[in-house]
Amino acid sequence: MPTVQTAVILAAGLGSRLKDRTTYMPKGFLEIEGKSLIERSVECLLDAGIRRIIIGTGHVSERYDEFAGRFPQISCVRSDLYASTGSMYTFYNMRNIIDEPLLLLESDLLYHPSGLQALIEYPAPDVILASGTTHSGDEVYIETNEEGRLINMSKKPDELSRINAELVGITKLSPDTCRRMFDYCESVLESRPKLDYEHAMVAVSDEQHPVMVHKINQYPWCEIDDENHLQRALQQVWPRIKSS
Repeated sequence: MPTVQTAVILAAGLGSRLKDRTTYMPKGFLEIEGKSLIERSVECLLDAGIRRIIIGTGHVSERYDEFAGRFPQISCVRSDLYASTGSMYTFYNMRNIIDEPLLLLESDLLYHPSGLQALIEYPAPDVILASGTTHSGDEVYIETNEEGRLINMSKKPDELSRINAELVGITKLSPDTCRRMFDYCESVLESRPKLDYEHAMVAVSDEQHPVMVHKINQYPWCEIDDENHLQRALQQVWPRIKSS
């Protein structure tokens, strides 16, 4: 039996950079060859042995409620403050129902399912899935130390001492690290309501509680935040996933 049987998908965002495409639907419902990103992700998670999926919703949350009705494994937790808060607050809303190891995912990802198994099997309890250079635009760059522990993350390369990898948007977290992330969020929420979950992970990763980074250089994946990302998904990433 897998050591991780729970997944959290962060799906509250407006997706405003996709303009008319996400006015009436969350960006997780963008389709690749007739199937939405969220459905593809859920299928990958179930195939990997995940038995409980919690979706953090906000923008057009009823679409996720309807989708969850098709899967007994899925429940939704809505953030009423989704328009004025960041992804960490969406996760923070689940603080009273999280008490087991989990995979934390972004909702706008197209990814190869092998990444899930790589994290589940990784020996450390807290580990970020990372890739080599993608040149996709809007990358989140990762800095690690020599042992592969997370030191910093930023979209601005000059804020890092060095760039070791790029964030995919899938992470394995222990209950202890989730709790420390929730506590950190609570401590800065008033001054940083738009806090991203990535920066909360940076804040809690230290020598005593390391968040590791597992890099797969040629890993096929993309996030879809804008029209250029969508075209890259259709023309470059999906063909690689489909043929592998």
